[in-house]
Amino acid sequence: MANYEHLAILQAGAIAWVGWRQKNPLIEPDFSLANLVAAKLTQVDLSGANLIGCDLSGANLEDALMNGANLIGSNLSGSNLRKADFGGAKLHRANLGFANLVSANLIAADLSGANLYEAELIAAYLYQANLSKANLTQVHLAHGYLLRANLSEANLNKADLRWTNLVGANLVGADFSNGRLSGAKLMGANLAGANFCGVKDLFVQQVEVARNWQDAEYDDDFYTKLKSLKRLTHQGFREKYST
Repeated sequence: MANYEHLAILQAGAIAWVGWRQKNPLIEPDFSLANLVAAKLTQVDLSGANLIGCDLSGANLEDALMNGANLIGSNLSGSNLRKADFGGAKLHRANLGFANLVSANLIAADLSGANLYEAELIAAYLYQANLSKANLTQVHLAHGYLLRANLSEANLNKADLRWTNLVGANLVGADFSNGRLSGAKLMGANLAGANFCGVKDLFVQQVEVARNWQDAEYDDDFYTKLKSLKRLTHQGFREKYST
């Protein structure tokens, strides 16, 4: 349960909260299971705070400092997290559906199993973030930075990943079906078992620089384009897609 003293100070306003944090830099704020629905917390410093199971749905956390915070199982659906700093935060199984995470910092954050349905992640920073088995259906990730991120078995159905940096990312078993990937960088990404069926703006030049591209699933017309390349002589590929 949340620490009621911490909760009272936070609800007293920004000046009171900043003063308390400056006087108590070693104390971990505890807001576990707290009800902070629609709270106005712009630029608040909740770095390292315990927010396990906290309800922050509809809250305004724009420019907030959430780095290193524990938000496992928290509800952030519909919240404004624009430009918030979640670097290294624990967001395992958190609900971020319809949240605004435009230009947010999620570097090395744990979002495994999280729900990000139709979230706005345009130009978000997700370097080395863990999005394994996350629900990213219809997410807006255009111009996102996912270098070396883990998206294994993530659901990205109908996701917008135009001009996204996925260099070196783990995309094993990820579902990109019916998504948008024009301009996305896939160099060195692991495509084993990934599903690209229904992706109409994917180009051979994007796929051929990735790893294990021959073990991914594509539409028939894209298979034809891949087979037409003289340098694609991988035996497994020839056997798998020969007609």
